[in-house]
Amino acid sequence: MNHIKFDPAEYFYFHHGMDKKVAETGASWPHYHSLYEIYFLEEGNCTYFIDNKVYNVQSGDIVIIPDGIIHHTKYDNIKHSRILINCNREYIPDSVYSSISTGNYLYRNPFVADEIRKILDKIELEYNLKDSFTDEIISCHTHSLFYLLMRNTESCIDIDDGNKVIEQAVAYIRENFSSDITLSSLAKRFSLSPEHFSRLFKKETGLGFSKYLNSLRLQYAEQILRSSEGQSITQVAEICGFEDSNYFSKKFKEVYGISPKKLQKKG
Repeated sequence: MNHIKFDPAEYFYFHHGMDKKVAETGASWPHYHSLYEIYFLEEGNCTYFIDNKVYNVQSGDIVIIPDGIIHHTKYDNIKHSRILINCNREYIPDSVYSSISTGNYLYRNPFVADEIRKILDKIELEYNLKDSFTDEIISCHTHSLFYLLMRNTESCIDIDDGNKVIEQAVAYIRENFSSDITLSSLAKRFSLSPEHFSRLFKKETGLGFSKYLNSLRLQYAEQILRSSEGQSITQVAEICGFEDSNYFSKKFKEVYGISPKKLQKKG
């Protein structure tokens, strides 16, 4: 079951290795967290889709994503290895907090890559140890990681961004997902044939146009359903851009594992 919003049960989550779900399809579903994400690519190549931008991530790169930012990954070679951390605000030093929330998501600095990896190894050791000192020691290590990144930002290598047309298309979709957007109309807007635009969108993002559009609409629907009981499911569907409320309910349950009506009652 794919979730648009994903948060682990704990305030600090660590995983090292290959994402098995992504390995099956080559791409993850667009999602967001109420926690920060720290991602270090150990092996392989990855296209990281963050907010409205596409990043080509290489081995040794580290990605920092603030809470609430939609993102997903696509791997050129499904075999990969990465270190993934989800953590809350307490693990980020106050003095660097504003610097990592400005949209600079990807850090490529081969001069400190070995030091980054050593800190991540220490975090993994503590995470698996889990004694009465673990939380404080992990906090110290994550602070050291952020200080290392911020102290060496000037020596970072400039990143080649992804396809500008797709970035612009994604930005447009993000702004207008609740309106009547079609593949043909969007392709025409960027002077491309629907077939070429569809192939380009899938190549860059790892997802089809309809799947990405629905993910945004469903995310918005989830927020409405959790915050209000005064609107009918048909009204919520229309607000989010779905013309058919039955189709909306079907897609919502496929993603969240619960019907819109049940989620609305729980909210």
